[in-house]
Amino acid sequence: MNRLVETIDTQASKYGRREAYRFCWRKDGEWLSTSWEDFRSQVDTAARALAFLGLVEKDAIAICSPNTPQILITELGAFNNRLVSIPIYSGSSQEQFDFIVSNGEARVIFVGDRHQYPLAYSYWKRNPGKIARIVIFKNSGLDLEPDDSVSIGWDDFVRSGIEAPDEFRRLVEARRGRGLPEDPATLIYTSGTTGEPKGVVITHANYDAAMRMHLDELTTVSDNDLSMAFLPMSHILEKAWSFFCLTKGIRIAVNYDPRMIQETIHDVQPTVMCCVPRFWEKVYAAVREKIAAMGRMQRLAVRRALHVGKRRNLGYVRLGRRAPRLLEMEYQFWEKRIFSRLKQAIGIPHPNMFPTAGAPLSDRICEFMRSVGINVKIGYGLSETTATVSCFPETDYTIGTVGRPLHGIEVSISGEGEILVKAPTVTPGYYRNPEANAEAFTSDGFFRTGDAGYLTADGSIVLTERVKDLFKTSNGKYIAPQALESRLAENKYIDEAAVIGDQRKFVTALVVPNIPKLREWARHEGIGTADTEELLSDPRTNRFVMKQIDGVQRDMAEYEKIKRVALLPNHFSVMNGEVTNTMKVRRSVVAKRYAREIESLYADA
Repeated sequence: MNRLVETIDTQASKYGRREAYRFCWRKDGEWLSTSWEDFRSQVDTAARALAFLGLVEKDAIAICSPNTPQILITELGAFNNRLVSIPIYSGSSQEQFDFIVSNGEARVIFVGDRHQYPLAYSYWKRNPGKIARIVIFKNSGLDLEPDDSVSIGWDDFVRSGIEAPDEFRRLVEARRGRGLPEDPATLIYTSGTTGEPKGVVITHANYDAAMRMHLDELTTVSDNDLSMAFLPMSHILEKAWSFFCLTKGIRIAVNYDPRMIQETIHDVQPTVMCCVPRFWEKVYAAVREKIAAMGRMQRLAVRRALHVGKRRNLGYVRLGRRAPRLLEMEYQFWEKRIFSRLKQAIGIPHPNMFPTAGAPLSDRICEFMRSVGINVKIGYGLSETTATVSCFPETDYTIGTVGRPLHGIEVSISGEGEILVKAPTVTPGYYRNPEANAEAFTSDGFFRTGDAGYLTADGSIVLTERVKDLFKTSNGKYIAPQALESRLAENKYIDEAAVIGDQRKFVTALVVPNIPKLREWARHEGIGTADTEELLSDPRTNRFVMKQIDGVQRDMAEYEKIKRVALLPNHFSVMNGEVTNTMKVRRSVVAKRYAREIESLYADA
């Protein structure tokens, strides 16, 4: 198999003028396609431009941008120069941005648009000798600061690569020829729920091993598929998936603004797409709301369809068995009349496979999606494992697990219940952080994931919780807050939640309601909705939200159940450090910031 650094050349020779990717800047703009041949030319030009900037082998570049093809072009050009690429979330705070650029020792910074430019300019202003150039992908309508002597637009960067003397082409070729499997390719900074970010070194060998494993595992995808890249390319899941798509010849539609996903998914109609549970939670809540508004006969028809879909897809297809003829006929009937319309309404009329990871997805939602014919492929992985550790196999998967480890990945469970991983996809370590490296690996070379779980009889992994997130009530009962929070996300009236209870008598939660939905309920009940804080402080609202929560925790043990809630008017904020960039709750920060609200929940306990 070709190395990742050779992929674009290989695919351009194979596919020529066939589409490699498509992109659209604006909501009402046109999706423009780029061929593999043109993609190769873009990468070669970017590689020469990077060499022309004076960067030397092992130097680092940082990329802070919303999703855009320039990210792929720049990274692949960097790989050709034996440079290291550092992705940074486009919504990062100045403090986060500064730490990553400084710790990763970036020499050139690429930014997306006017939203990220101030971060790079501010850093350069305070560290002028460290940054050779700032390159702005989308600089139309952007006024540079008057004293900015370091920034250029993407077009100028490209022009420098086109006009660079021929010696730079030869220099890039020589560098690529000297490339080694152990060369660092990417430095991904974890946004962990505790402590400052750590730079995860991902080598070319890590990526190449990951590509081989996925080519072996994902046998139902082909170069006829179309993927939508809407998760941030700064996240290992989307980054590794995008590289896999390039390796497989899958076309990529790059979604620039994640807020527009509901529109762009209908424009593109992807057959494969990386997702996080929140996407499916929103889909599920919308479908349930639509079903609730149906007449009685329609609801009965949907209930029957779901029953048949579950029997066929989970009772037979899941096990690799052929469904009985009558069941198959009825399933096809409901597929035409209900399931196909549902998939069309979502924007995926021809779904193939949707890798989903990053947080727990409730079993109920997974079962629903599988029943209607949407192949939500649950997986598990980390930045430190170059994304996937495990995923649902095509058959014999078990809902409630995160699938079985990919071939070549060894998983063990420590005496404390922590998941340990050894594989060629595991990072060699954290950048400039020997203390973290000493803690991260066992004496026999296993990586400590920080996740608690266990292995089933067939080798599937069951996640229970982040080790550091597990807490114990004052009654000695262990609580897994993420499992509770994923259940709450099923409810259309709840947007976010943070479960509380460490060393407390009972479990409570801070809940961010879906304010528009809550207002609809309040108007129906004759409750004033003009002032959000008044609405949330109304005892009737609190009782209503608790009733919603009770509905999703009926089958839980009494000690696990949420007994009281405090309603918050604002979402947990990445900028304030309350959640990570992947929307995981930083519990210590939330506990400190909302200490008053938490104490009020236990005032008379």
